Amino acid sequence: MRVAVVNDLELAVVALKRLLALDPAFELAWVARDGAEAVARCRADRPDLLLMDLVMPGVDGVEATRRIMQESPCPILVVTATVEGNIGRVYHALGAGALDAVSGPTFGPDGALVGAEPALRKLRSVARLARGPAPEPGLRRPASGAVAPRAGRPDRLVALGASTGGPQALLEVLAGFPAGFRPPVLVVQHLDADFVPGFVAWLGAQSGHRVRAAAAGDAPVPGEVLVACTRDHLVMGRARTLRYEREPAEHPYRPSVDVFFTSLAAAWDRPGVGVLLTGMGQDGARGLQALRAAGWATLAQDRDSSVVYGMPRAALESGAAQEAVGVARLGARIAQAYAELDAREAARP
Repeated sequence: MRVAVVNDLELAVVALKRLLALDPAFELAWVARDGAEAVARCRADRPDLLLMDLVMPGVDGVEATRRIMQESPCPILVVTATVEGNIGRVYHALGAGALDAVSGPTFGPDGALVGAEPALRKLRSVARLARGPAPEPGLRRPASGAVAPRAGRPDRLVALGASTGGPQALLEVLAGFPAGFRPPVLVVQHLDADFVPGFVAWLGAQSGHRVRAAAAGDAPVPGEVLVACTRDHLVMGRARTLRYEREPAEHPYRPSVDVFFTSLAAAWDRPGVGVLLTGMGQDGARGLQALRAAGWATLAQDRDSSVVYGMPRAALESGAAQEAVGVARLGARIAQAYAELDAREAARP
């Protein structure tokens, strides 16, 4: 796999070259010293994976990521001196289309590489996603067995699935809800579990909604946004409460939108609105199809507003999504679809 490095610090470039040399699967494609050069180099010679610094003179890593994903998209892993110290920029880069972020390796006093193992682990993980989707694993229905009794009719849900570019798209969707529209919202975003607490705080502060990490045993309630927060798959149980499951263990996307949407179709007996947002690959299309078959309204982000059109395109081409909607209009369209379901239900004899 050809990997490009974007960093203005010579010592950081040397460390990243040393990191790539630890795995024969990686070879250095080229090095760019700032964001503007990276944009130009990607246009001329697109790598299989790009390691992007954040803080650089001129065009920084966030803007470079945005331009690359618009002009010559390729998988981008943010590698910066400290993720924690640049967390605001990290979320903006993820919103612009970066797949993940990790603190870069450094040199210790003895010249040995420090922090190589977590960086290499993250690099290999992102490389697996960059190679394209693996054969689709089978999706299991939620386990049968005794469950606690459920009282009353459940609220309609809004279920959102997203990957590459998802943080910004999710923000636009939630901020676009009409005044007074506060349904229970459940979110599965492909994101490293380490970033979820900060992402939840950022999304809540920016959108004006009550957002928190979904815990096992939680039940959706109106006015609250619950976000999947572990590497295990979020699943809706037959008792209408959430849990996390390791299986299917071989699924390349964790947490998986397909797994969650499929569990909703089986366990939540009042149709809501399912939406698939920007993202690489096809995760979510089969789950959205299951929701549509169960009577849910199903939408997908349109091509023009998607950072990566893979997931929405798969849903639209398979017929899982009923229509494509620009992200700026999705919040209002979700509310409209929600009201249409209410009206259809009220009109039944």
